[in-house]
Amino acid sequence: MVGIGPGNIRDMTAAADKALEESRYIAGYSLYCDLIREHFSDKEYIETPMTGEEKRVRLAFEKAEEGNTVSIICSGDAGVYGMAGLACETRASYKDVSLRIIPGVTAALSGAALLGAPLIHDFCVISLSDRLTPMETIEKRLRLSAEADLSIVLYNPESKKRRGYLSHACRILSEIIEPSRVCGIVRNIGREGESCEITTLGELGVAEADMFSTVFIGNHTTRIIDGLMVTARGYESEQI
Repeated sequence: MVGIGPGNIRDMTAAADKALEESRYIAGYSLYCDLIREHFSDKEYIETPMTGEEKRVRLAFEKAEEGNTVSIICSGDAGVYGMAGLACETRASYKDVSLRIIPGVTAALSGAALLGAPLIHDFCVISLSDRLTPMETIEKRLRLSAEADLSIVLYNPESKKRRGYLSHACRILSEIIEPSRVCGIVRNIGREGESCEITTLGELGVAEADMFSTVFIGNHTTRIIDGLMVTARGYESEQI
């Protein structure tokens, strides 16, 4: 299992690059395969659409069982909204196949670096996708994280089929958090069209977002310093 990071070779870890180089097959969502295909053009690819995760993992294990080295790729980190868990479960049916998980840079970290330092203290990560998690559970997590004054990172804020999810999340957070709270949104991290902006919770509800966007909501100490989104760590100098 290989986390390829944001999607460009520059931000891929050396361990991930080595694992892909040593593999005969690379299995992944078609879009993620396209991100690395040019750099690993001599590999054989196992591709399935977004909802074909279980089939993809099974096909990869079948190739591995035949004696091949196979990498299943995920964007970011395979253990953060990726398929590392599914691979661990599937391995139970393929006792002769060994599994190694290679970490990658998840969007919370690469996006935070573009904005400044919004995650310098306690934070949580919540996906707004209700494809695998009931919306009631997502709403509860949003409210509790806001009450706990955590910095919050939102993954999968919108998609072509899921419109209005970010504005819905902002309405829930606004029950607890003031509209002036410093927030940020990063789009297409590490890819063509990369951009980031710092905004407020009140403005975030009408922001454009998609599956390639990552949203950051600061805690009560988060502020803008010289154009950067910064959360206080608690140093004495920050308390003056």
